Amino acid sequence: MKVLVTGSSGLIGSDTVEHFDRHGHNVYGLDNNMRREFFGPAGDTTWNLRRLRAVTRSFHHLDVDIRDRQRVMDIFKTHRFDLVVHCAAQPSHDRAATIPLVDFDVNAVGTVNLLEATRLHCPEAVFIHMSTNKVYGDAPNEVPLVELEHRYDYARPEEYHGISEGCRLDRSLHSLFGASKAAADLVAQEYGRYYGMKVGIFRAGCVTGPSHSGVELHGFLSYLVKVAVRGEPYTIYGYKGKQVRDQIHSADVVGAFEAFVRNPRLGEPYNLGGGRENSASVLESIAAVEAAAGTKIRWSYVEAPRRGDHICYISDLRKLTAHYNDWKITRRLDAIIKEMVEAERSRL
Repeated sequence: MKVLVTGSSGLIGSDTVEHFDRHGHNVYGLDNNMRREFFGPAGDTTWNLRRLRAVTRSFHHLDVDIRDRQRVMDIFKTHRFDLVVHCAAQPSHDRAATIPLVDFDVNAVGTVNLLEATRLHCPEAVFIHMSTNKVYGDAPNEVPLVELEHRYDYARPEEYHGISEGCRLDRSLHSLFGASKAAADLVAQEYGRYYGMKVGIFRAGCVTGPSHSGVELHGFLSYLVKVAVRGEPYTIYGYKGKQVRDQIHSADVVGAFEAFVRNPRLGEPYNLGGGRENSASVLESIAAVEAAAGTKIRWSYVEAPRRGDHICYISDLRKLTAHYNDWKITRRLDAIIKEMVEAERSRL
């Protein structure tokens, strides 16, 4: 099988490359290290590209900008891929506010370029689009909550499993990033439903793992581990540090991709996160990272939360597990944090 992975030097992209290379497939990666442009030297993914080249057998790196429509078309015309895994994005809602045109061109237009290239040159291919829970905007904040000692949680039993795909996408504050990703999400669904293409849309919660180049504006747990290991300060933004996220290891994300490839559907969206068992507030995450790293994090608090931020977000995984009952979460939060601490220390 010939596989294309965009954002191949990033967290999910690199794990996807390794997975399909390890299973004997011919893998091409599109990545032009725009993460460095978005976030500066701390976001540079060159180290991960070097690592990929060292551990793979049939990986071909292409320094390509997905906004370059003609270059994208030429690549698809030449290679006729069997699987496209689209992970490239501008991933920060804070950064998007300062570069709205770049954000939209990368997230929305870049996605259309890839979908159209697939439709024209390899319409039978499976296309996986990495979306985000930010497509729901701040609508999840309307769910009634209870405030506990260290976290917020859902007040009603019907929300115990978290936010489902039935949450509305409009009439809420998204951030510019959420809006551009919502545009990409909807057009990916449309290519599946209108053109009959095998397109899967995965709305990620907090994806993490040792290959993440976390920065303050994106990659919460990775960045938290980094400051703990390096003795740097950390800032909590709003909600008393009780805002909740569910963490999913990148390997489990790739496992969901693999399940979809085996039995693809037409334009189907899925929430994809760690679920309730892998959920933790910022305060709880700080305590867990401190325990794993054996150090104290110097944190400060800013009263104003990030605009459009979720107060409590847990991914309801029941639709995904109903459609793909051979998939499940395999990495628990404590083990994820331990692995990330060890990986960060190895880079010192």
